[in-house]
Amino acid sequence: TLNSSTKAASTDAVRGLSSIGVMSLITLSGCGMVGVPGFSRRLFTALSYNKINVSLITQASSEHSITEGIEDELVKKAKQVIEEEFEMDFERGTLNPISHTDSLSIIALVGDQMENHTGISGRAFHTLGRNGINIIAIAQGSSERNISIVIESKDVKKGLRALHESFFDVEPKQVNVFAIGVGNVGGTLLEQIRTQRNHLIENQNIEINVIGLSNSKKMLLESEGLDLEDWKNELANSDIKASTETTINMLNKLNLRNCVMIDNTANEQIALSYPHFLEKSIGVVASNKIAAAQPMDGFRNLKKLSVRHGAPYLYETNVGASLPIIDTIQNIISSGDEVLEIQAILSGSLNFIFNSFSSQKTFKSVVQEAMDLGFTEPDPRIDISGVDVQRKILILCRESGLDMEMSDVQNIPFLSDKTMSGSVSEFLSAIQNEEEQMLRRLEQATAENKRLKYLASFKDGQARVGLDSVNSEHPFYSVEGSDNIISIRTKRYNQPLIIRGAGAGAEVTAMGVFADIIKIANRD
Repeated sequence: TLNSSTKAASTDAVRGLSSIGVMSLITLSGCGMVGVPGFSRRLFTALSYNKINVSLITQASSEHSITEGIEDELVKKAKQVIEEEFEMDFERGTLNPISHTDSLSIIALVGDQMENHTGISGRAFHTLGRNGINIIAIAQGSSERNISIVIESKDVKKGLRALHESFFDVEPKQVNVFAIGVGNVGGTLLEQIRTQRNHLIENQNIEINVIGLSNSKKMLLESEGLDLEDWKNELANSDIKASTETTINMLNKLNLRNCVMIDNTANEQIALSYPHFLEKSIGVVASNKIAAAQPMDGFRNLKKLSVRHGAPYLYETNVGASLPIIDTIQNIISSGDEVLEIQAILSGSLNFIFNSFSSQKTFKSVVQEAMDLGFTEPDPRIDISGVDVQRKILILCRESGLDMEMSDVQNIPFLSDKTMSGSVSEFLSAIQNEEEQMLRRLEQATAENKRLKYLASFKDGQARVGLDSVNSEHPFYSVEGSDNIISIRTKRYNQPLIIRGAGAGAEVTAMGVFADIIKIANRD
């Protein structure tokens, strides 16, 4: 069956795409072929006499093997014909047993003067590879009017659509998104996608297609995309139980191009499942920091899997919400510079808490206010313990080229272990016992014309997080509200490079996740 999709593209030599399926590849190999005149003639004459059509031929330059594409139903007959024709060669062992691969199809790029356009084959192979489509064989004539690529039949639909997006810009480039975590940040992201969908199509030729959603209990899946108008009720009424394994299996079965899993949870199990997504060439965009702060071997493995399977792993919002902190450090290192020192306020919630804390407002009340505004995690101890900031500075140190673990980052607590234990409600009660010592720290800082700030720092190979005070000349003194700020000193930036802006809140965090999705849509 021949399916064709022909679209004129004024700036590209590729004029159309076609597919042929289903077929098999038969490979004949052995030393008895090398330098033997008439070998190929015997092979194709025997097939021709028996009315077996060959759709595709490839032969290695060593002449050690010949591969032919044949209709699936004729494979058995073709093998019999070849075995009869070369019976003596098989008996002498100069030919290896015939091998064949079933359930394959051909995708062909058709055009004119493709030989005068550099990189067409490379572009096609790159497009298929980053979508997890394995190339079994390639055939290309010297005129380059046709480049035939053999892939598994199950990947034909995805392959055709991916190549169409790569070579023709008539239709928007589609990114298929499955979102795990639809709470504060996740729900805001869905609303941003809904309101920006038409703008992206009209102005950037990008379509964000949300194919599924999941909370901790249920999941929703629609391969053609959800309209996002009533997703809350649809998810509530879904009868599909949420599980990471089910999500991976369903996405793998759908086999969609440019597929991305979005993790807007703080769930460790989901974070540690990223390798399973990347191995299926499903990209990962995460505001969840756990994966990037896991033991170094696991983090390094994510990077390797991302490259090997052409599946992006992006986590800009792990540090500084939508601020371009990770991207900036990656560019610094890629350019050959070296990070010498980092100082930062990396917790919007803690910055809000210590900016709000005063002799007129109790420490407990400002913690509760931060919770009510959504600046903290549902369990505020994740923020107050400094573990969240500890993860963030660890990630920045790793991006700076250092092999560091969480245990290498010193975490100096400002509340007692007794206060930090128990349930959230018990913590909120016990925090009243810390009022006196917290007020003393505040008064001491005020008397010295300083302000309390929760700082993360790295210098001389050492990293630490903890509550400190800064004087009025320090660039962090005037950082208000829930803002984040980072000061980076490198060999080239002897005067610190400073990045400052909103570092907490659903709107800016969702915006950062959204930006990572757009990066994936715009990748080459």
